[in-house]
Amino acid sequence: MTKLLRVGVVFLLFRIDWRKLLVSCSILTIISVLIQISSLPNPLTEWISSPHPAFSSFKPPNSSVNLGKSPLAVSVQLESVQDSPTVVSLNSSSKLSKSTIITNKAKKASRQRRRSNSVNSVGLQPPSSPPPLIIKRLPHQLERHLSSLTPDDALAFAKREIQDTPVANDNDPELYVPLFRNVSTFKRSYEWMERMLKVYIYRDGEKPIFHQPQLFGIYSSEGWFMKLMEESRQFVTMDPQKAHLFYLPYSTRQLQMALYVPNSHNLKPLSIFLRDYVNMLAAKYPFWNRTHGSDHFLVACHDWGPYILKEHEEVMRNAIKVLCNADASEGFFSPGKDVSLPETTIKNPRRPQRNLGGKRVSQRPILAFFAGNRHGRVRPILLKHWSDKDEDMRIYGPLPNRVSRLMSYSQLMKSSKYCICPMGYEVNSPRIVEAIYYECVPVIIADNFVPPLNDVLNWDAFSVFVAEKDIPKLKEILLAIPLRRYVVMQTNIKKLQRHFLWNQKPVRYDLFHMILHSIWSTRLNQLKAS
Repeated sequence: MTKLLRVGVVFLLFRIDWRKLLVSCSILTIISVLIQISSLPNPLTEWISSPHPAFSSFKPPNSSVNLGKSPLAVSVQLESVQDSPTVVSLNSSSKLSKSTIITNKAKKASRQRRRSNSVNSVGLQPPSSPPPLIIKRLPHQLERHLSSLTPDDALAFAKREIQDTPVANDNDPELYVPLFRNVSTFKRSYEWMERMLKVYIYRDGEKPIFHQPQLFGIYSSEGWFMKLMEESRQFVTMDPQKAHLFYLPYSTRQLQMALYVPNSHNLKPLSIFLRDYVNMLAAKYPFWNRTHGSDHFLVACHDWGPYILKEHEEVMRNAIKVLCNADASEGFFSPGKDVSLPETTIKNPRRPQRNLGGKRVSQRPILAFFAGNRHGRVRPILLKHWSDKDEDMRIYGPLPNRVSRLMSYSQLMKSSKYCICPMGYEVNSPRIVEAIYYECVPVIIADNFVPPLNDVLNWDAFSVFVAEKDIPKLKEILLAIPLRRYVVMQTNIKKLQRHFLWNQKPVRYDLFHMILHSIWSTRLNQLKAS
């Protein structure tokens, strides 16, 4: 036994490299410690630092608990508590699954904070959350009086109030005065719309032509309006007897896809379909015949929108037509009775406000930019005079590869002072709203075009109109605009942008509300305030 122990001691002393053994043990110890730390539900500093403010029991001096806080303040406070990471003590007996859930939430919140910081670091501010919608209520006696009136009498009452109310303080942070023809009148009219407007939507009609909005592409405006109108709890009524307006919920784009025979150039089947639909409503309900359609409206963004209405005389003459193809020269669109609809190009319906914003004035070296197909009466003239003729005038047909390899279409718009918006086959162009999105001053070349929301917006404050005959003098016209005036127009474009945005949930003064207000205003103008 003694001999065996002696052999073991000799082996340990002379056959083992103790330095290597010590290094190996140290490395294994460090690795095990790191593994233990990484399994904690929070960073190590959370365990030794002071408690998170959301969980601190500290109260500033003279503070008191206010049980009458507004719901908004309470919701913000609760949200801050819910979003903060939960700190678990070292002696906690929480299960591993709970720790994993907490860890995932903390990692997700951290990623969101990093993403927000990266956005701010490049100068692109994320869209701020809209202010809470606060509708000014009418006095109780006035509400009772309005409820006793017929819808038309209530509208006449509102019209008189809008006209007679003295000019109030217009310091509304949500309205920028230079953008509007008369901001005071617009604000009063808008507030009355919020208080009382009710729209009845006919449930008749099958999908996909009816009640199925298309939310992407260049015709998406009609789809977004349909979606938000049908989802509205504020403006939609299920009782047609209380309605001030009646909506015909069809999609021109869906109608084209369902009934048009490609390359037939025959729109009559579409016209007959709509004629029969309106006749069915007139036979089934009393509302159309009561006003011969003057309190009904439709929304169509397709170029064919006005042409497929020809088979029904009362639709053409009386109904409120909300059209992208707002050509005042053809007899289909009546300024003052009909509404010019902005043509918006939406590529991602889940993120309709993607890629907004542009460069500052000093970073826009290009004087004017256009790229598009050569069709219609205006574009061939534009390309003839300016395509590849002047370095300051970046005028192209379809964007060449030699150009797109260096800068994309949107980057060129964001780097240009003026964005040329010539008509195509029809007077409307999606480039007008694209220019607004990219903070580029639009130059509209389309005689007889009624610009969107023209009843309330002062387009001279943020755009340039060039007559078709003046295309050869286009550069001269643009260079004649003083820099100070250009800066003002570009600033106005930034302020205007919020009025041309679609939101998943509408906010005050956004595009949905602006279009609806123009329809409301048109209906008011039809009435005589007695």
